[in-house]
Amino acid sequence: MLFDTHVHLNADQYKEDLEEVISRALEAGVVHQVVVGFDRPTITKAMELIEKYDFLYAAIGWHPVDAIDATEEDFEWIKELSKHPKVVAIGETGLDYYWDKSPKEIQQEVFRKQIQLAKECGLPIVIHNRDATEDIVTILKEENASEVGGIMHCFGGSVETAKECIKMNFYISLGGPVTFKNAKKPKEVATEIPLENLLIETDCPYLTPHPYRGKRNEPSYVSLVADEIARLKNISVEEVQKRTFENACNIFQINK
Repeated sequence: MLFDTHVHLNADQYKEDLEEVISRALEAGVVHQVVVGFDRPTITKAMELIEKYDFLYAAIGWHPVDAIDATEEDFEWIKELSKHPKVVAIGETGLDYYWDKSPKEIQQEVFRKQIQLAKECGLPIVIHNRDATEDIVTILKEENASEVGGIMHCFGGSVETAKECIKMNFYISLGGPVTFKNAKKPKEVATEIPLENLLIETDCPYLTPHPYRGKRNEPSYVSLVADEIARLKNISVEEVQKRTFENACNIFQINK
């Protein structure tokens, strides 16, 4: 049993063959998936998908790259939608200092608002981090994000940072990069962080794992992430699948 904790089945890349992609995931043993919406169009599509498929859930929030576009109406809308029983997290939110569309100050303000919203809704937070680790950890601490905890999505930081996040009730989620030959940090995290603190994801259609790197990613490939973690930890794949599945059900408050 596999749980892909971060998918973008609401992306345009699946317009032509979404049914086939979902079928392949089910055949591969992917029992649950969380579809992530991060702006008006993708949140709307995520809500449509969770209504249609009983094994899909949604995380809804506002992406840091587009923080400059966020309005109070958007936050009120997300708050209202979060009451849906299949909305299981707020996000993805966080900070992205790689792209310069949204100034850092605005990103930080929007990030703080979503942490506060998650606490208000009693939902975990899905964190996007690109080149902003120090500020993210600081803001999580200042906003007492540990009250709800969450997920460090597609974690690419150090073992030390992972441990700091775990102390704040965050799970460390590993995706396709852990399978990349030269991905030193994700492999170290997979090796050293206990299985009880790990989740797996694809972030599809992005970050496709080896040996499909460079092609469109899809949820069925989450098994390759589990395989690599099992190899690095020298334990059975079944153990990785079982524990990460339980961890995901725990953080998202989903009955197994």
